[in-house]
Amino acid sequence: MKIPNLFTYNYKDDSNMNMQISQLSQIKTIELFAGVGGFRLGLEKANSKNKFYSIVWSNQWEPSTKTQHASDVYCARFGYENHSNEDISTVKVSDIPNHDLLVGGFPCQDYSVASTLKNSHGIVGKKGVLWWEIYRILEEKKENAPKYLMLENVDRLLKSPASQRGRDFAIILSSLNALGYGVEWRVINASEYGMPQRRRRIFILAYKNSTNFFNTLKSDTPSNILNKSGLFSKAFPIQEVENKIFSSKLSDDLVDITNNFNKKTPKQNAFFEAGYMINGVYYTSKYEPNYSGKTSVLGHFLEDEKDVPKEFYISDEELEKWKYHKGSKSIERVNKATGHKYNYSEGSMGFPDCLSKPSRTIITGEGGASASRFKHVVHVNGKHRRLTPIELERLNMFPDNHTAGVSDSKRAFLMGNALVVGIVERLGKILIKEIGE
Repeated sequence: MKIPNLFTYNYKDDSNMNMQISQLSQIKTIELFAGVGGFRLGLEKANSKNKFYSIVWSNQWEPSTKTQHASDVYCARFGYENHSNEDISTVKVSDIPNHDLLVGGFPCQDYSVASTLKNSHGIVGKKGVLWWEIYRILEEKKENAPKYLMLENVDRLLKSPASQRGRDFAIILSSLNALGYGVEWRVINASEYGMPQRRRRIFILAYKNSTNFFNTLKSDTPSNILNKSGLFSKAFPIQEVENKIFSSKLSDDLVDITNNFNKKTPKQNAFFEAGYMINGVYYTSKYEPNYSGKTSVLGHFLEDEKDVPKEFYISDEELEKWKYHKGSKSIERVNKATGHKYNYSEGSMGFPDCLSKPSRTIITGEGGASASRFKHVVHVNGKHRRLTPIELERLNMFPDNHTAGVSDSKRAFLMGNALVVGIVERLGKILIKEIGE
């Protein structure tokens, strides 16, 4: 099946093109927690005729495995130059090139602060929490800190931890405010803007106080920023938000936020799916997308059946196991600690997956032949089968065989950890326009 040009990418090295690019204006970019390069692909597709994103340094390190599969794939696609396969906490900030834009999909963790550092403006975050590595780079770069940030995370970041909803995000906003940044955020479901996967993720844009866009956040009205003038509203239009904007001021004491944020109403959301923060005050609202362009569905991105390896097909005997996992059930379980018996219930899922709708969210456990509730199964030409690695790549808008070179189950894992490239591409195009072509 021929895939639309929107979802293909050409790795071909063209020396004439490289010479032309070298004469353009670079937006020097570093990519942290790079995975297999989703941010890089999106930004490279967003390059304009006058400005382009140049990845001057990248870092990918997986602490839980000896073999660095994601880093190996990254280097196989983009080369080893200026790539770091080291624990970011061990990298000296002085070894990281100065840059205009920092991008990365940092893990969702507990961002709480242990204490403030005496006689300084620094902080001590929880050890091993990678948000504080971003903070460390911004803080130690001082006047050379990047003007722009583009970050991605799971949408539950806005509600974590459950005992103090929004505390972790409040820490991030307040720490960026202390470093001189204004911030926009938006939870985006890729499928609601014509992309082939129902994947909800929060994207964060931050602007240094020396930028024009920081002044826009400072001088414009909340309604206009959320509806029209914000970068997210330009890249991903929404239905007009009017009088449903919630506002509050953040403490500038991160320890105070850690201990007290949203303690009085811990089950109420402090942050909604759209918002921005300027000078420690944030404005946030729910929103509805406003999109009327082309849509993508799962069936558009399947391989020709003649190219699908036989191990992806499900036998009639195995199919019953899949139907069980996908079906509704009520199972009696026992709490091992207390001995208490309870019923665990699950509703039924659509089975097989609908080819005329965007796919469900790809998960890290998508690979492997064993029956599962959450893996995708399609029904084509009278046969049931799992999705191939190429199909998973296509649903994230990666080029075919981007992750080739590792096992099929690992390729699925890498796609479960990846982002939808098209979202970064759209944000990258809008950011270039704001910076000035």
